[in-house]
Amino acid sequence: MVRAPIWLFRARLGAVFGSRLLMIEHVGRRSGLRRYVVLEVVDRPSPGCCVVVAGFGRRAQWFRNVEANPHVRVYLGSRAPVAAVARRLDDGAATVSLGRYADAHPRSWAKFRPVLEQTLGTHIDGRGTDLPMVAIDVEPGR
Repeated sequence: MVRAPIWLFRARLGAVFGSRLLMIEHVGRRSGLRRYVVLEVVDRPSPGCCVVVAGFGRRAQWFRNVEANPHVRVYLGSRAPVAAVARRLDDGAATVSLGRYADAHPRSWAKFRPVLEQTLGTHIDGRGTDLPMVAIDVEPGR
C-alpha cells in the first residue's frame, strides 16, 4: 500500500491526489537505478517550480540522490513526466516557503510540524529552519 501512489503516478493517474502531491523520478547515487518518491508540494514560488521537503532531513535517500545528481523527472497530476532540475533552497528561501505553507494549510501544518521536529530532533519556527527543502524546476520549454 505504501508504494500505491507511485504506481498511480506511473499509470498517469496522479490527478487523484490533486495538486498537492508530485512524484520525482531520480537516479540512485550508488546503484544508478531509477528511483521514485511521492512528496507533498509545500510551495509553488513561480510557474514551473515546486518546493518539497525532505521530512527525514539529510538522511532521506531521495534527498541524497538528488544532491548527487540533480537531473530528475517530475510527474504532476496525470501529465507525462517532464525533465527538471532539483536544487536545495537556502535557509532564507526555505523559511519563506515553509511560512507560506503554514499560512495556507494551518491544520496540516499543526500535524506536520511536530512530526518533523521529532524526526529531525530540532525546533522549527518562522525565524529560520534547518529543514532541507528542495525546489524542483521544470526545464525551460517543458
